[in-house]
Amino acid sequence: MLESKKISLRQSEIRQALSELAGKENPTADEIRSMEEMDKEYRSAEVRFRAAMISEESERREAGEELETRSDKEWAGMIDRFEVRQVALALDEGRSLDGATKEIVDELRSAGGYRGIPLPLAALEQRAGETVSADLFSPKATRNIIGRIFPNSVAAKLGVSSVNIPQGTAEWPVATAGAVTGWQADELSDVGAASAYQTTEVTMSPDNTLGAQMVITRKSLKQTGQGLENAVRQDMSAAIAVALDNVIINGTGAAGQPLGIVPGAATYGITSTDMTAAAPDWAAFRAEIIAFMEANAITDPSQVKLAFPPAIWGDLDDTLISGTAVSELDRMTKHGVSPILANQLTAGSAIMTTTVNGVAPAFVGLWGAVDMIRDPYTRAASGQLVLTGLVTADVTVARGLQTRILTNFG
Repeated sequence: MLESKKISLRQSEIRQALSELAGKENPTADEIRSMEEMDKEYRSAEVRFRAAMISEESERREAGEELETRSDKEWAGMIDRFEVRQVALALDEGRSLDGATKEIVDELRSAGGYRGIPLPLAALEQRAGETVSADLFSPKATRNIIGRIFPNSVAAKLGVSSVNIPQGTAEWPVATAGAVTGWQADELSDVGAASAYQTTEVTMSPDNTLGAQMVITRKSLKQTGQGLENAVRQDMSAAIAVALDNVIINGTGAAGQPLGIVPGAATYGITSTDMTAAAPDWAAFRAEIIAFMEANAITDPSQVKLAFPPAIWGDLDDTLISGTAVSELDRMTKHGVSPILANQLTAGSAIMTTTVNGVAPAFVGLWGAVDMIRDPYTRAASGQLVLTGLVTADVTVARGLQTRILTNFG
């Protein structure tokens, strides 16, 4: 506790005591002496209080930034203590939640919209430093999905930004017209015609819901230790990550799916080039990089992120420049372009993206947390518990010029 706060509390106690003594019509000699001593102490405390406030002023300023961000830090710390196994046991046995898990669930419930137990997406990340049994995959430290996609996803490597949306619809204003330049022809001429600053909005709506189902056996439910914790994390996070990754790139915009980057190229204003007559080589990709440069989207080839299927990687590595031992892949990496291998892309296609002025080439919106719903009846005969995790997500592209697509390589 700050010294000024301690002094202030003591002064409050003195005022309370003095008010009781001052109310007596015939105080005793001891009470009068006590009032004099407390009055002297109060005046002395007033001087000490002012000195403490002056000395603590610099401490308050230094603590300002910490106080502003403490809420986010406390939430991140609570997420680290969230136990998925508590959710599974609560759904199966009705066991009460406790600790940080209960606090987080209560906080998410206050936003409403959950039929089951809300499970924060960040809780599905694999945690570093855990002790696991030999028959389990070793967990890796991953980034928080709130604000980002799972780190091993192709979409994340392409620069797609993930945004957590509590509720409602989110939109991004994108500038389409603004400042113009012009030289003054002579001393009395204008420098150019003024142009209005104009924007257009791209929006994301909570219209698409992804369901991830998993089955937990009775034996697993009795393993209340880290085995169940890791199993739930690995199974659910892998299923959600793969589904999100695929829909960001290939979402059809129908049958409940958001509209992904490749099928939505025309809608988003993305240039898509048919390469039927060409083989995949550095010259084909270089032409697209030059187009990025001419559109003022990049200033260096290394700013481009390029993804294609493993088969194209093999063709590039196998194609040697005539009379040399240098492959087309060597030529590409020489210019700072490191390809991303993506099974999500169809055979013979490639996608190129870049981030411009901090704006990601695409956004994926995730609404709230995973809504965990239990089904104890479908497999009741074997004592298994079926869990369904519901995730609401949408995809949009802010500026089509930040992405280029190549299809049908020969």
